[in-house]
Amino acid sequence: MHPVEQQLLQKRREFLATSANGIGALALGALLTEQGLISPATALGAEPVQDPLTPRAPHFPAKAKNCIFIFMEGGPSQMDLFDPKPKLNELNGQSLPDSMTKNVRFAFIRKETAKLMGSPRKFAKHGQCGMDFSDLLPHMAKHADDWLMIRSLHTDQFNHHPGQLVLHCGRAQFGLPTVGSWLNYGLGSMSRNLPGYVVLSAGRGTSGGASLWQSGFLPSSYAGVLFRNQGEPVLNLKNPPGVPMSLQRKGLDTLMELNQSRFEHLRDPEIASRIAAYELAFRMQASAPELIDLKDESAQTREMYGVDRADPPIKATRGGGPGQYKAFATNCLLARRLVERGVRFVSIMHASWDHHSNLNNELSYNAGMADQPIAALLTDLKQRGLLDDTMVVFGSEFGRTPLGENRGGNPNATGRDHHPFAFTMLAAGGGIKGGQIFGETDEIGWSIVRDPVDLHDFHATLLNQFGFDHLRLTHRFQGRDFRLTDVTGRVIKEWI
Repeated sequence: MHPVEQQLLQKRREFLATSANGIGALALGALLTEQGLISPATALGAEPVQDPLTPRAPHFPAKAKNCIFIFMEGGPSQMDLFDPKPKLNELNGQSLPDSMTKNVRFAFIRKETAKLMGSPRKFAKHGQCGMDFSDLLPHMAKHADDWLMIRSLHTDQFNHHPGQLVLHCGRAQFGLPTVGSWLNYGLGSMSRNLPGYVVLSAGRGTSGGASLWQSGFLPSSYAGVLFRNQGEPVLNLKNPPGVPMSLQRKGLDTLMELNQSRFEHLRDPEIASRIAAYELAFRMQASAPELIDLKDESAQTREMYGVDRADPPIKATRGGGPGQYKAFATNCLLARRLVERGVRFVSIMHASWDHHSNLNNELSYNAGMADQPIAALLTDLKQRGLLDDTMVVFGSEFGRTPLGENRGGNPNATGRDHHPFAFTMLAAGGGIKGGQIFGETDEIGWSIVRDPVDLHDFHATLLNQFGFDHLRLTHRFQGRDFRLTDVTGRVIKEWI
């Protein structure tokens, strides 16, 4: 090849390469700007990378600003807590027709010997609405006119981890963002000194683990941050001994310059998340310890939540061992403190309610643990004027069967198996219309007979309260637009 031709070809390659890089950077900048990850000026290199959690406007005016999602892992028994079934008690010990169980998959029940199991619980109607609560939930019952009780939820998953992924991520698949991540992605965070999404855990630990607060394919800034309710709130948050704040600040500034330079070169959103994470961690060194220090809470408030309660002498092991009454009550109080400080989404998780045996003792223990603090949380939010724009959700991945658990052929069933076909959840605040029971199950609690609610319907309605059209809150990943509600979902107007 003639040297002149070679030089021209080389110049052409350089032009295409540099042009492609420039066009790609402009396109990425436009995309990041459209998604609210960076500002237009940043896309042009005129200012530092913007915090991915910078507040953003929803699609339309919102009723809710914060959400406290109380996840009772394992599946609380709806017919022992919320959905009384006198007919089930009448049929106690009888078998179901083969036609009802023929094509049904159970986790542990043996169909051929399974018997219906009634409930020993006493139910009463509460509030002006006449909502049913069992004798295990006297405190939550006092808020009957605040609660929306949804008795007709259903899911397509009958095992814990897949069911938990559907509840939190919309599908039984790894690598998807959770509800809290979607809300922070869409709205950003109102708190400068705390994460936009905080997870508080008690009990044995959920079977789903960190997959229940992941950000999936969204930038990691939108993932939940696990807080501890005693000791250091976030591990390794403090400086090592002998390292002053001034020295740490200089180190962070150096890292900022390096990350900023790298971002300008690659325009990778994860670099923006990394910069924001370092800065947030620095600010949290003061705000996080103050958050979990309850000394400024009055004795009356602590007593209302039951923070200093002792565990009762009930023989129960699935709830997580000693100290759970204090831990759960503390988490509920911390949840109020978090939303006061602008945290967008707080997830309170407790495991486990998976009562395959010893149901009376185990459920009594867990209900006693949860009842007083949850009721106190509603009271506290209401007194402070926070319930109007804070949605509180109480729920799980599925419910329990009206059949008794007969694992191993045991004729003395004392528990219930997983039941995805009909279960109950509660919601209050954030523009939700309280004092109503939505949906209905049949006379033994086996299936839904009125107003079925898919979990995507629940997600669509939750997003609506935060000002989002669930069809438009999307993120393109691997060539597809993803959303929390996948390809279904409807807003249930009766709840609003």
